Amino acid sequence: MVSALVALVLAQSSMNTLTPAEERAGWKLLFDGKTTHGWHNYRSTSIGSGWQVVDGVLTSVDPGKAGDIVTDEKFDWFELEMDWNTTKGGNSGVMLRCADEGDTMWYSGPEIQIYDDHGEEGAQKSGFLYDLYSSKITSTKPAGQWNHFKIVIAPKKCSTYVNGVKYYDFVWGSKDFFDRVAKCKFAGLPLFGKVEKGTIGIQGDHGTVSFRNIKIRPLKH
Repeated sequence: MVSALVALVLAQSSMNTLTPAEERAGWKLLFDGKTTHGWHNYRSTSIGSGWQVVDGVLTSVDPGKAGDIVTDEKFDWFELEMDWNTTKGGNSGVMLRCADEGDTMWYSGPEIQIYDDHGEEGAQKSGFLYDLYSSKITSTKPAGQWNHFKIVIAPKKCSTYVNGVKYYDFVWGSKDFFDRVAKCKFAGLPLFGKVEKGTIGIQGDHGTVSFRNIKIRPLKH
């Protein structure tokens, strides 16, 4: 019992922090574990009361008052990591390179899906680049357990990993990328996938979802 408590305390003390090696490598936190500093609701200057920070975890406790949030800072090429946890049937997503324009951030930013899909046929599963790139592998843990994303958006190759397992590679802006866009639900949106430098977004209006250890490392061109 004592060893378990010690392990829990150590785990909590290391949450939302960077090691000296990570700092030297250029990583920085997007979530400080205490506040929503660095984030705002899409097309707003504030953040909805439905987003709360409790015990080092950022959660959309009330989706009706949370809404989609984006980073204050914009990024082009980067490596992004985070832990996420959703309730049964929960639905959210991480949007990449969102523009300031548009009625919603998914009009421009492709989405890494987060969804407790119940195994329904044809579902866009957690880790899929929504309606564009999927995986035959499923490494997502059940609702209520923490999962980890590693998302690499690099000039030569982009990749998504779920709990350490690579789901797919793609090249942002390639012919294959835009051929897939032309065949998906986002076809016809003028900015979709075309923003060269944009915000990171998190969907907060589809259900309760939690995040921690959100960090990013800008990559050179």
